[in-house]
Amino acid sequence: MRMPRAAACQSLVLVLATAAMPDARAWPERPVRVVIPFAPGGGTDATIRIIADAMKGALGQPLVLDNRPGASTIIGTDIVAKSKPDGHTVLLVTSTFSINPSLQSKLPYDPVKDFAPVTLVARTPYVMVVHPSLPARSVKELVALARSRPGELTYASVGTGSSTHLATELLVSRSGMKLVHVPYKGSSAALADLLGGHVSMYLGSMPASLPQARSGKLRALAVTGSARAAAAPELPTIAESGVPGYEFTAWYGMFMPAGTPAAIVGQMQSAVRSVVERDDIRRLYAAEGNEGVGSTPEQFAAVVREDIARYARIVRDAGIRPD
Repeated sequence: MRMPRAAACQSLVLVLATAAMPDARAWPERPVRVVIPFAPGGGTDATIRIIADAMKGALGQPLVLDNRPGASTIIGTDIVAKSKPDGHTVLLVTSTFSINPSLQSKLPYDPVKDFAPVTLVARTPYVMVVHPSLPARSVKELVALARSRPGELTYASVGTGSSTHLATELLVSRSGMKLVHVPYKGSSAALADLLGGHVSMYLGSMPASLPQARSGKLRALAVTGSARAAAAPELPTIAESGVPGYEFTAWYGMFMPAGTPAAIVGQMQSAVRSVVERDDIRRLYAAEGNEGVGSTPEQFAAVVREDIARYARIVRDAGIRPD
């Protein structure tokens, strides 16, 4: 009995579509490219490098790290949005991913529709560091100094609209300080100018900033989380240092292009989780001020949606104008 023409066509379409889909069982077939939309040397680099070797064992293929800084992470992020959804191109980005929709009027991608959330890799508070020449040894002293010299003190960020920018603007609004924003293209440049005394302070990632403070080249005053950090328990939180209610915790998250098969997304998430749950990796992350997470794609998607709304409120309240 011959199959009806319509049914035969449908079967052919199904066969061709199935043949064109990436086979999750064979993934990854080659090294996985991890696009990092920041300059080399910052906290995002440190976060992925700690797990890179272990990820090779978990995946059977190495991770190739590709730094693509520029335009508040938009350049690197857009590269991944437009990449083939076969699981071989991954975005590792910070909370800036959820900030940009409030600050960029014409994003070349849709942060929800064009990406498949994989996992929230790690969470981290920032650490407030100042140049040693600044006559402030606590948050209270810094706030008092800034209030006595409105508009004279400067703060660095890793770019306009970055999470370090919003974290400081939230602090400014809560403390009554008036500071001048000096944006940079990455934490390395921001730290270099802070070390040189060209800016007064910086809320930076702990992996990049703590070593400079411990060497005596900078002075660490506090951390931005809701609790003291295991990596620096001697440092108080900003909230307990005279700015009640202040809290800002950044995250490092992994995305793939929309359309990546759910099985591949799940395999990557499982690999990341298996690595960040290892005791040796937990210790390395804790030493850097990070907390490994390895959330499910669904949990991470919820974080992204919630943060898009949260950061929109901070942008509005701080009076930051979209580009």
